[in-house]
Amino acid sequence: MVREPAFRKVSLGPADVRVERDAGGRFLLRHPAPLGACPRRLTDRLLRWADEAPERSFVAKRRGDGAWRRISYAEALAAARSIGEALLVRGLSAERPLMILSENDLEHAMLALAALHVGVPYVPVSPAYSLVSRDYGRLRYVTELMSPGLVYAADARYSAAVEAAVRPGTEVLWGNDYPVLAATPAGTRVDAAHEAIGPETISKFLLTSGSTGMPKAVIHTQRMLTSNQQMIVECLPFLAEEPPVLVDWLPWNHTFGGSHNFGLTLYNGGTLHIDDGKPTPQLIGETLRNLREVPPTVYFNVPRGFEELTHALDADPALAKSFFSRLKMMFYAAASLSQPIWDDLHRIAERTVGERILMITGLGMTETAPFAVCANWEAGRSGGIGLPAPGLELRLAPVADKLEVRYRGPNVTPGFWRAESLTRAAYDEDGFYRSGDAARFIDSADPRKGLAFDGRIAEDFKLDTGTWVSAGPLRARIIAAGDPYVQDAVITGHDRAEVGALIVPRAGVPDTAETRRFFQGLIDMLALEASSSSTRIARAMLLTAPLSIDAGEITDKGSINQRAVLKARAALVEELYAAAPSPRVILPST
Repeated sequence: MVREPAFRKVSLGPADVRVERDAGGRFLLRHPAPLGACPRRLTDRLLRWADEAPERSFVAKRRGDGAWRRISYAEALAAARSIGEALLVRGLSAERPLMILSENDLEHAMLALAALHVGVPYVPVSPAYSLVSRDYGRLRYVTELMSPGLVYAADARYSAAVEAAVRPGTEVLWGNDYPVLAATPAGTRVDAAHEAIGPETISKFLLTSGSTGMPKAVIHTQRMLTSNQQMIVECLPFLAEEPPVLVDWLPWNHTFGGSHNFGLTLYNGGTLHIDDGKPTPQLIGETLRNLREVPPTVYFNVPRGFEELTHALDADPALAKSFFSRLKMMFYAAASLSQPIWDDLHRIAERTVGERILMITGLGMTETAPFAVCANWEAGRSGGIGLPAPGLELRLAPVADKLEVRYRGPNVTPGFWRAESLTRAAYDEDGFYRSGDAARFIDSADPRKGLAFDGRIAEDFKLDTGTWVSAGPLRARIIAAGDPYVQDAVITGHDRAEVGALIVPRAGVPDTAETRRFFQGLIDMLALEASSSSTRIARAMLLTAPLSIDAGEITDKGSINQRAVLKARAALVEELYAAAPSPRVILPST
């Protein structure tokens, strides 16, 4: 008799769905339960926790000496009021927002809270636009688009970027000016500004790149933020039963770290430990140091982060004991998690604490604040994305040979700032936001088993035979089969006879005979397993030159823009398909 694996008990919301289908073949999915009541403003929760648990740490970050510097809820409220007064004095508004040039740090957190508390929209900008970019083109574009009334720059590392991109005459405050902001006496205008905030008040703008490669400013209202956090709690009620403890590196200029995780901490009275590590060989050690010292109750990461963590947990029993000691759930997003990593995490948890820890995922985007679809049950395998959260309507609309995911609900953005034509094109005739993502039912006979991600509509293409190629699932196969040498892949073949791939190897993969044999074997295996011309990788090439953030090929979170890579590497694509293949092109042996 096979023993069913034991999972650590955790309180989860009901997973259910109602499905309707119209004459046009479109599906409408809704959770049968209505969304519960939401606060009017996100920082109403700051007021609550400052009253109920004033000494509890809200956010913490290591100092230079390695000790944790902590800000309590009472201290966070005081900072929000003082800085909020300083923002109001400067007359900031949606037309003149606060722009933050900073990595995740305590000052950034307090500036964001203050802006939220007094209704001043803010825009956190990717540090890579200032610290990695060579031409500052994206930062210049963003400052022109947003016309900030105040720019906060964390330290002197941002000096060149500020000089190159910020309009003359715009007030710039530096990190060493922060104490002056925080010491501003707060008056009655702060309370009046907070009280004036309504559900439609713009809370912040998050920048996301579109098909043009230049950033769009996604409008976020207070209703989007509060309804989204209520959706999360109703899918994952354990978060509200005990204050969550997070150790998190995900950047706040992205929706996963800055809206989902930062907001989740505030909404539920938890504590967020800022992790200065990243899932790279150079910085993963800092993450492991933090996890040894601060066991999380819930852990969020991208798949690459879980891969790096899994290898470390397997090799270090003491780290595993700390990590799993009070962990209730793991959550991955931004890409598919390979099944071997999923299985290894369960194996290590059973070995360490005698039970498995729930691993889940979902589907969302910046434009949905971001939580929208969640698999809040033990799925058993990677790949499923779940069902829509309470309060959200999800439409599956036929596009080409796929079903596009479209959203309508209180957490969906009203549009893009100063981009009316883009906003109009983003919604269908019934007001559903066109995500560009595709999904399919895992079991069409039983929709309650949830949806599976089916790639991006814009990434799919036809071969010259008219055969559709589904790029997303094919890319996921390459990444999974290429572990641990493959970081990502870009699928090629639009209007050509064969499917190809530009493979991004992991950093540090050596150019040796053994490595070349591995990639030859990978292409041979993928070709052998292919069922048709649309799934057969007929030629491949390794991308050895670093991906460029200036060209829009990659974000600071590591996500790859497939279209931008194909545009920037057009010469490589031509080389890949040359009649006489160069030595760099890998062809299947059979």
